[in-house]
Amino acid sequence: MLSLSYRRYIFRALLLTAALFVFAGAASAQTAPQPSASPPSDPTQNGSKDDKDVNFGSPENENRAKLEIKEEKKKYDEHVARAREVSDLASQLSDHYEKQQSFVADDAKRIERMEKLTKKIRNDAGGSDSDADADIKDIPADTKSLVKRVAELADELHKLVEKTPRQVVSAAVIGQANRLLGLVQHLREVSR
Repeated sequence: MLSLSYRRYIFRALLLTAALFVFAGAASAQTAPQPSASPPSDPTQNGSKDDKDVNFGSPENENRAKLEIKEEKKKYDEHVARAREVSDLASQLSDHYEKQQSFVADDAKRIERMEKLTKKIRNDAGGSDSDADADIKDIPADTKSLVKRVAELADELHKLVEKTPRQVVSAAVIGQANRLLGLVQHLREVSR
């Protein structure tokens, strides 16, 4: 049998070996590269505005988002106001022409203003000048009917713009604006 001192020696050697393996494993775990998510990218490298603001909960980002929403709402309100003004101008033109059966200098200014505002409405809705090439059908032969038709189209445009959410590119608004533009341009030629 083994002596007591020899057993203690073996026990201590085993204990020391076990401790050595534990400490070596811990040290190895600390220095070994751990799989991690990709390092955060430098937002200045790719230049994308969306990637620059990663901290979604920051007060600066919330304020910036609120200001952007406020600016979009302001632009939409201006867009609706333009459509309302076009409708009002067309109604005034129609009323005046019905009473006078002729055009005056103020009517020419109204027609020009209607044309300018309608182009702005079309462009804000996502259209462009190249969209205006749609051929206008059903141009009334007499001026009185033409003026009435312009007023009707302007009112329809106003209603369409009010119904369309600000985040939507509306083909209906663009098409209606193009039809109105065609008639307004024809009316401008007739009124000279």
